[in-house]
Amino acid sequence: MSKWSSADIPSQAGRVAVVTGANSGLGLITARELARAGATVVLACRAPARAASAVEAILASVPHAALDVWQLDLADLASVRDFADGIATSYDHLDLLVNNAGVMAVAQGRTADGFELQFGTNHLGHFALTGRLLELLGAASAPRVVTVASGAHRMGRMNFDDLMGERNYRRWGAYGQAKLSNLLFAFELQRRATAAGAALLSLAAHPGYASTNLQSHTSSAIEKGVMSVLNRVVAQSDEMGALPSLYAATADVPGGSYIGPDGLAEGRGHPTIVSSSRAARDEQAAQRLWEISEQLTGVSASFGVPAAQS
Repeated sequence: MSKWSSADIPSQAGRVAVVTGANSGLGLITARELARAGATVVLACRAPARAASAVEAILASVPHAALDVWQLDLADLASVRDFADGIATSYDHLDLLVNNAGVMAVAQGRTADGFELQFGTNHLGHFALTGRLLELLGAASAPRVVTVASGAHRMGRMNFDDLMGERNYRRWGAYGQAKLSNLLFAFELQRRATAAGAALLSLAAHPGYASTNLQSHTSSAIEKGVMSVLNRVVAQSDEMGALPSLYAATADVPGGSYIGPDGLAEGRGHPTIVSSSRAARDEQAAQRLWEISEQLTGVSASFGVPAAQS
């Protein structure tokens, strides 16, 4: 039996998809393959120039691709609001949201709203975006939200007393917490959708160890050098790394699933349902994170009511 690949993506004709961070790496490949399957793909990118290059690259491979480009900075809640408002004026429904963009192990910094950069970008930005797009997702017949996490969630701990790392900031610890937050959010979103009787499926995915440009955004020159070597020797290609996201976005899998590579230690391979840490399945922590996220972003990600509170 052959293993799942992008060739197995069912027709996406008539579907509208938003992919954050679609200008490079896994996001670019995810957007390209969804477009190849017939979806109209909105490339949600922070830098317009890089988005234009991404469009050029996709069209070179998929000349018939239906693409739309919108600026989105997940580290700025005003940008998230403007993006969601703009999409709502241009489309009457949204079938798929892929929460892909992120930063990894960067030096301590703050978002435009004063949040710790990794938690604010990787989690809060996507939380606010999803909440603001829930109504549009609810207008689709079979909507999905795919949130890209990481095996690094296993080293994450939710420090609710110091979420912003003001007392003790460690780059990799903050990254692990942000990726754990992604999973807590994805699983809680599915629980809330099920409780509300909504058709939405919420899934999570991780790429294993894939060679992308994410590693180049770490702040340590030594780490960049080590990761450059590992990318050449150990990592699987970004084409393979995008498969779990594409599988979660299009395959027949139950909501609340977590998709990753099927190889040794989930580092490489073809997509399959994988397990997560016990901390990622902590429902009390997920509810607490959800409530805090609503307070911090001013967005109530609820079903059946307008999402934005401010």
